[in-house]
This record gives sequence, C-alpha cells and structure tokens, in this order.
Amino acid sequence: MQSTPNLDQFIPEPLSKIAYQGLQESKKIFSFVHKSVSDRLTHTVVPEQGNKTQPLTPEILQKLQEKLKELEEKDWQDAQQGVYPHRLLFDNSWSDFFRYYPEVWLDLFNIWQRIKNKEFQSFDKTIDQVGYPNYYLQNFHYQTNGYLSDMSANLYDLQVEILFNGAADAMRRRILNPLKQGLSAFFDMPPQQIRVLDIACGTGRTLRMIRGALPKASLFGTDLSPAYLRKANQLLSEISGELPQLIQANAEQLPYLDNYFHGLSSVFMFHELPGAARQNVINEAFRVLQPGGVLVICDSMQAIDSPDFQTMMNNFPAIFHEPYYKHYITDNLEERLTTAGFTKIKTENHFVSKYWTAYKPIE
Repeated sequence: MQSTPNLDQFIPEPLSKIAYQGLQESKKIFSFVHKSVSDRLTHTVVPEQGNKTQPLTPEILQKLQEKLKELEEKDWQDAQQGVYPHRLLFDNSWSDFFRYYPEVWLDLFNIWQRIKNKEFQSFDKTIDQVGYPNYYLQNFHYQTNGYLSDMSANLYDLQVEILFNGAADAMRRRILNPLKQGLSAFFDMPPQQIRVLDIACGTGRTLRMIRGALPKASLFGTDLSPAYLRKANQLLSEISGELPQLIQANAEQLPYLDNYFHGLSSVFMFHELPGAARQNVINEAFRVLQPGGVLVICDSMQAIDSPDFQTMMNNFPAIFHEPYYKHYITDNLEERLTTAGFTKIKTENHFVSKYWTAYKPIE
C-alpha cells in the first residue's frame, strides 16, 4: 500500500499532460531557487569555491532547457505508449520532501566545514568502515558520512532531484523501454520467472520504476550501503507487488550464480567508480546475465557526446567531490562492454545523461 497517493488519482485524463508539465515546471523553479540561494551562501562562506567553476553561456543554458524539454516529452510519450503507467510520472515522495528538506539546509553547515578543511574521507566514529573498497569511502558530493548513514539515505533522492532540476526520475525512466525490449526475448516465459537485478540500487527509486513497468517480474537489488538498503526497503514496501530481494553486496563480486538474470540495470553508478572497478562490474554483469539477456546502464553524459557541455562537465567535479568523474567522461564504456563479451551495444543521450544497452550473446 502506498504511504501517500499519487497526484494522477485526482487528475482527469485529458488534463494529465498539463498536470505533468506543470509539475515539472514547478520542480525546475524550486530547484533553480534552491541552488541559487545555496550557491550564494556557499560562495559567501567559502569564497574560494566560487573560483573553481566557469559560468555557462546563455547559449548553453538555452540548449540545456531545450534538452530538458525533449526529455520531458519523451517521458510523456513513453507513458502514452504503455512502456510504463502514467502514475509513475507523478510518483513523488511528498512525505519525505516535507520531512527532510529542512535537513538539506542544515547539512550545508557540515558541507561548508568539509570544503574549507578539504575533508574528502570524513566519517563519524559510529560509522563502520570495515569491508568497503577504499574508492567507496568518500564524501561524494561532500555528503555527511558519504553513503553510509541513514541521514545520507534520507536526503539523497531529494538532493539528486534538485541537482537535475526535477528531472532525475525522468532520466531513470529512460532505461525502461530498452529493458522491456530486451526482456521480450523471453516472451515465452511466465512473467513471474523473469529476474531483473538493479546494480547499486541505492534508495530503490529505479526499482520502483521497474516495478511499475514490470509488475509481475522478480526484482532484485544490490548496494554497498546498508543505510541505503534500509531506505530502499522502506520505499519499496509502500508500493504494490512482490517486494524486491535486496542484498548488501559489492558490484565487483555479485553474490549470484552464473547466467541467473534475464535483465540488469545500473543507474548513476559508473561515474563514481575508478576505471578498474568499472571493468570489474561490467565483467560481473556479464557473468550473472543469461545468454540473450540485456544490460541497461544510465549515467552522466560524456565528453565525446556533448562537447558543447564540456564546461558543465568540468564544473561538476569542482563543485562536488567526484574524484573519478574526470576519468569517467573520457572512458570508453563501449570498449569495456565489448571486452567483457557483450554485443549489440547501443548508446543514446537524454538531457545530461547517457545510456548503454548491451546483450549477452546466445551461445
């Protein structure tokens, strides 16, 4: 049972597109105001932070707006065509928003302190750091206790939604069409026997989207963070359908048998991995995927695809602590996928995200 009703339950069908557009516009305005105020405060408290970035030209800002509009139209059209139900367009955790948004502001004081002190691997003594790879023990985005605290898990979805001007979920939903198309190869199987794994599932937002598109599939999720898995379990228990099986695991060593899954997804993970770890994760994805199965990756745009946005890509790791991002934007993931054994690799871009679809060949 859902903890809060979706807006679409109260909107007549002819008005649903107008309602969706209005919701997205309100998210953009809210995100713009939030970032404008928080950036001004940050530059006042930590003046050197403002010197790390280059301003975006009016032409680039206009192009970003056009790309965002295209993403929203694609999001709407996929819902119209039945890739996923319209209710996903309005799936927002309003209770979390009102509960945790004040904490986003309160956490700024901690972020300023870490920026001033150049603290990139700062964790409270209560945080268990044993068993995690060194590259994971980072204050990504200057996040308090990195990804290892309940507060971080509670704030994450809200922070990402603000970062992407309300488009984070629309970007996540772009994996659903290629995922469903790939799974169509197993059309002769009962839908309950189709197994899909979301690698680095975080708070479960992507799994919520997959559940909407694949209501009967058996869903699985792995993540390194027990705090994020607790949050995922909370959010996923609010929706109908079988609860996904969540396991704490390193994506470089997935705890599953060979050829186990029919579909795999990964959203917003690869830019936070060093190059060797990226290859290891892709190799593991290939191992656990059934022949004929599909892998869909969503992550940041790369330099080769979006040279006009190079300034923005340069600004991102300067504003946030993202130690592997510069390498990621020049990394050749198509080559890594081919090295692992994947074939029929396709790429596409939406807004500021990039997508890879790849298949494990049938032996």
